[in-house]
Amino acid sequence: MPDDAPSPGTTGWEFDRPVPMRGYRWWYVDALSEDGQHGITIIAMIGAVFSPWYAWARRGGGGDPLDHCSLNVALYGRPRRWAMTDRRSRQVTRSESRLAIGPSSIGWDGSVLTVEIAEITAPLPSRLRGLVRVRPRALSTRSFALDAQGKHIWHPIAARAWAEVEMDSPRLSWAGPCYFDSNWGAAPLEEDFRSWDWCRAALPEATAILYNPQRRDGTERQIALRVADDGSLQDIPPPPPVMLPPTRWWRIPRPTRSEGPAEVIRTLEDTPFYARSVIGTRLLGQPAVAVHESIAFDRFASLPVQALLPVRVPRPLR
Repeated sequence: MPDDAPSPGTTGWEFDRPVPMRGYRWWYVDALSEDGQHGITIIAMIGAVFSPWYAWARRGGGGDPLDHCSLNVALYGRPRRWAMTDRRSRQVTRSESRLAIGPSSIGWDGSVLTVEIAEITAPLPSRLRGLVRVRPRALSTRSFALDAQGKHIWHPIAARAWAEVEMDSPRLSWAGPCYFDSNWGAAPLEEDFRSWDWCRAALPEATAILYNPQRRDGTERQIALRVADDGSLQDIPPPPPVMLPPTRWWRIPRPTRSEGPAEVIRTLEDTPFYARSVIGTRLLGQPAVAVHESIAFDRFASLPVQALLPVRVPRPLR
């Protein structure tokens, strides 16, 4: 297994850190409500890795990540909403502690991560407005290289956290366990990976995280972690592989690892290249409910899929 990546610093969310041409940096939040009826995923992206506009810019020899930034917000349950707008550099401002993308922003005040959401949904336009506060129990400074060359780095900043969701449009309020991480890289993901699957399960005493990238060179990277309340990360043996059923519509494979049988509880996203699900699994010796993701990068890079994506990822003319 490759060595850990160099430490990103004490926080991991220095929003003004340089991002190389054709590269990316994102901050990812996901949370489920205590009653299991609602969920939210937020990804603030410099160099929006799943934007067709950024992919086309890179193909054309360009690829300035600051000219393709997005705040992706997905609400699950009832009501359900999706927003991801590709925005130009003139609509982006950033400092060490705050990143504004269009009318939305994400900021850190030393103890709470606050996301102010002011987006328009797609493909059917409607207002998506609200405030999400993420309160980490502890912060982790350890990060991990996903590829052999260290071009792609993952940092699980706060695997054990609490989210408070207050939405004005649609009207919605709930709280629940939350996860917060960051990824950054110096090349497009589809250049170095064929696929990956990831999941995290919040258990009473710890959070389990599994990350399994399939690299272009045919090798694999298996990361399995136990995250304690103090933020410490302990490597654990990767559980045996388990294949969940593919998604219903786009037949996205959903591999994972589990100490016993695993099942899909709910499919949150079933897209041409990406699936997000809530699964029942067994990790750290206990039954667990986990958020699971699976990405097929060959599908993402295909021209038919790229032609479909602007419906979900618009880019304003100005």
